[in-house]
Amino acid sequence: MKDEAKIWLSYALENLKSSEILLESSLFNPCLQNAQQCVEKSMKALLIEKGITTKKTHDIFEINRIIKTNKIQISITDDECDIINTIYLPSKYPLGSVLPDFIPDHKFCKEIITISKKVYFEIEELLHKKSF
Repeated sequence: MKDEAKIWLSYALENLKSSEILLESSLFNPCLQNAQQCVEKSMKALLIEKGITTKKTHDIFEINRIIKTNKIQISITDDECDIINTIYLPSKYPLGSVLPDFIPDHKFCKEIITISKKVYFEIEELLHKKSF
């Protein structure tokens, strides 16, 4: 695996572990922010490993589109991309709750962490196998 991809993947793992610790402390917005960052950084590690350059973006749909365009398959769904995308700005800045008319709670954060784990571990396996 390329050194740069390893670094991105290691940061993604730190974000994943952070999201779990923050959930245990009922710190829901930073939990969601770290879960989102885990997904984003994992996906970018995959692109880096394949030598695919992209513009700077936090849009999970856009990153996933680039992955699919390059004939790489990961199992994140459009619905999962959508929910992860809704997290980025509201979890970083006090613009209100994470989702419109929604206050994050333990259950919701756990669901997002589950998506993050799925993406992280799937991409980690792909990068180690180099079979994509």
